[in-house]
Amino acid sequence: MPFETLLVERDGPVAIVTINRPKALNALNAKVFEELLAVFDELEADRSVRCVIITGSGEKAFVAGADIGELAALPDRESATEKARAGHRITERFEHSRLPIVIAINGFALGGGLELAMAGDIRIASSTAKLGQPEVTLGIIGGFGGTQRLPRLVGQGMAAYLLLTGEMISADEGKAANLIERVVPPGELMTEAKRVATLIASKAPLAVESTKRVIHKGLQTDLHDALEIEAQAFGRVAVSADAREGTKAFLEKRPPNFKGT
Repeated sequence: MPFETLLVERDGPVAIVTINRPKALNALNAKVFEELLAVFDELEADRSVRCVIITGSGEKAFVAGADIGELAALPDRESATEKARAGHRITERFEHSRLPIVIAINGFALGGGLELAMAGDIRIASSTAKLGQPEVTLGIIGGFGGTQRLPRLVGQGMAAYLLLTGEMISADEGKAANLIERVVPPGELMTEAKRVATLIASKAPLAVESTKRVIHKGLQTDLHDALEIEAQAFGRVAVSADAREGTKAFLEKRPPNFKGT
């Protein structure tokens, strides 16, 4: 289906979703939220899609934040709370999706933009990217998961620094803080994102989906229970047709032909 705020293209088993509001630095408004949910409905239903890249239009911004005009127009506490919940629906959808999500950060990833990026599985940034949670400078707080995901990624101290000062950091600083997995020159960003996404898409789909699910479930509990979650998932996947094919191909010294069963 056509979208007003998104561009969607395919590169084999990889879908590339571009948030396309360049004049607004790809700021997240209600329409972007609506269309991100809709596009994931489509992509998840298409079993030929095995990985998704999410990026922003233009060279200036991945997503510069939430739409400030919409935030300024919130009439009451209930509306503001629901706005945060709308952001949570998107970020939780990313985390719960069967599809691994590679975030390609091509510029500013601030506020809601960084919160969106943190809900992805792997973050690759241009060396010119800038990252931050500047909500306190506007008199608000991170509302799309920033106060919760940031400490889980970078630790309490660094998260407090970013959330309380509102300062921006570079892509290299983000990598050093475990917020970014890879930093590449601007001209190589999409090439690297596609390389990583294609590599993931080449692996056994059930194993990839299960690995993503176990990572997220395990982080929500203690190590003992998380190990049992892993054991149960291993039991399910290890007897799949793909597992039989993968081990057989290894023993026969040939590439595997995974079918997602």
